[in-house]
Amino acid sequence: MLDSLLPTGGFAHSYGLEAAMQSRMVNNQEDLRSFVIQILENTGSLLLPFVYYACKSPYSTTWVKLDQLLEATLTNEVGRKASASQGSALLRVAASVFTEIQALQDLRQMFIGSKNVSFHHAPIFGLICGLIGFDSETAQRSYMFVTMRDVISAATRLNLIGPLAASVLQHKVALDAERWCRSGGTVMLVRLRRLPHCLMRCRAAMLTCSPGCFAPDDEV
Repeated sequence: MLDSLLPTGGFAHSYGLEAAMQSRMVNNQEDLRSFVIQILENTGSLLLPFVYYACKSPYSTTWVKLDQLLEATLTNEVGRKASASQGSALLRVAASVFTEIQALQDLRQMFIGSKNVSFHHAPIFGLICGLIGFDSETAQRSYMFVTMRDVISAATRLNLIGPLAASVLQHKVALDAERWCRSGGTVMLVRLRRLPHCLMRCRAAMLTCSPGCFAPDDEV
């Protein structure tokens, strides 16, 4: 679940970091640290409860309700599409890897092509964690780690930070991730930091205006 090699599209979505760099809002390691913390705060306040309840009750009926609720909650088009794309990819990978868990095969067969669900990443992540035996606390920590890793990996790929500095940064912000796992993981507190949220909205327009600025594998 935490392997960066899993083909779930995590490296294709950097939570608005490209737009932040293009707009000169993130220029150095200190800016990056602030940006990563804001992303973690947004994840902790909005998405961790979906991971928690999907893991706590890993059944299709619970998952459908959570998926539909998150679809209605996410107003950022770029973030919403990325979430659905990553969640769908994660379910496909999990169903292929954990062949002994029939519930994953049944879920994919039942809802593939359905217009009633969007396969958002957070509920899918929590559901899979619950089915493979994670407790809800471990699932939340895992989700925060994946989020932190993806943003910092994007910064490395974009040459904003080196591999060694990236490891140091990940260690430093881990305390912030842990704090959110303890305090914001069961109740949805929609206190979104506006900068990352707005930058994700800007990203599609920036790609349209300056397609040469981004590598093809950065497409959501």
